[in-house]
Amino acid sequence: MKRHRIKNLLCSTERGVPVVAAGWVRTRRDSKGGFSFIELNDGSCFENIQVLAFNHLPNYTEDIGRLHPGASIKVTGLLVDSEGSGQNVEIKATAIKVLGFADPMEYPLGKQRINFELLREMPHLRARTNSFGAMARVRHCLTFETHRFFHDRGFLCVHTPIITGNDCEGAGAMFQVTTLDPANLKKHPSGQIDYNEDFFGQRASLTVSGQLEGEAYACALGDIYTFGPTFRAENSNTRRHLSEFWMVEPEMAFAELSDDADLAQDFLQHLFSAVLQHCGSDLKFFDQRVRPGLIARLERLAQAAFTRISYTEAIALLEKAEQPFVFKPHWGMDMQSEHERYLAEQIFDGPVVVTDYPKAIKAFYMRRNDDERTVAAMDVLLPGVGEIIGGSQREERLDHLINAMRESGLEPADYPEYLDLRRYGSVPHAGFGLGFERLVQFCTGMQNIRDVIPYPRAPRQL
Repeated sequence: MKRHRIKNLLCSTERGVPVVAAGWVRTRRDSKGGFSFIELNDGSCFENIQVLAFNHLPNYTEDIGRLHPGASIKVTGLLVDSEGSGQNVEIKATAIKVLGFADPMEYPLGKQRINFELLREMPHLRARTNSFGAMARVRHCLTFETHRFFHDRGFLCVHTPIITGNDCEGAGAMFQVTTLDPANLKKHPSGQIDYNEDFFGQRASLTVSGQLEGEAYACALGDIYTFGPTFRAENSNTRRHLSEFWMVEPEMAFAELSDDADLAQDFLQHLFSAVLQHCGSDLKFFDQRVRPGLIARLERLAQAAFTRISYTEAIALLEKAEQPFVFKPHWGMDMQSEHERYLAEQIFDGPVVVTDYPKAIKAFYMRRNDDERTVAAMDVLLPGVGEIIGGSQREERLDHLINAMRESGLEPADYPEYLDLRRYGSVPHAGFGLGFERLVQFCTGMQNIRDVIPYPRAPRQL
């Protein structure tokens, strides 16, 4: 008989039917009546299923009495109504096979609560805890619904390179990829490393974004999106930063900034609605144990109107605010999280789309506005987190793009393919980027971004 997932057993309306379940023991409680209660979880849902193991089982004394949290078992039995509270069904075992014991003196995930910092030191085991099992299921839901959202709207998924020769953001904080021996580097007389003998014949790095390659496909196929890992070698050891993370980056041809903002709003509201629909038990846990009010916040944002204001208007509101900001707001600054959250939480009490930022604080590829001071950029701000999405209308005019590159200290000759898109049938196009871990963090209420990715990568953490 095939194994039944506990998620399906708990929803079953059948009774008295034979079933097989397998999973890891969460608890075992022995009764004086000659039987044991075993709480079993297989990761398919937040809830455990209760197993009744009677002492007439042939291995009751030898095996079942040695079951402790972390042990794995396979249970054969009958699905029956549960006489206790908390769930409708339980398994009355006819056979229990122990697949693997767990020594209670050595197994680090017993009944006691363990803080997240300690769990980061055991990423191979932390998925067995309630918090990280729930996080993984929410993350899966958001991943699946991301693909569903774009597929249903006719977007094509494009897998962009992980290894690149371009720095999309112009920040320079990139991980280098090389086959050269660092102890025996050949250099030019100028002191620069000679990359002719390297694998690609030039300097290569891990990508910080799939945008540039995504634009090429959008300018041929219309609407596309990328969903893949990106890397930043920023030496920042905070709860907001990762060195390896995932990005969702749609690009739309024949689109302007307003279209970009519309897509961002629809995307977020689709995801909030989906996670509420499919991850109820997991969200309930996070609401009770991690971030009280989480479900109410998601329900509200799934239906909320997104206020749209310009950067100039936002700065004016912040300058008038009676709030002791750490960074005094002024036009031309890159708004900090405290400013973004104040706008979303205090002034508008809801999601905000801020548009038309100063060109000096934005990337070279963003379209210049007619005022020559600002660019057609947008950030989507949410209460509790600040920026969740950043995007722009891309600069489709060749001469403007070349000038912007030079002003940013970039050499246009290093971006021939990107410039070709403006030489051959250039069209208005727009897109945005969403840091997937930040989204998962928002939907779970987890405080540290390292706790919403299976294996976090950060400075001194590999």
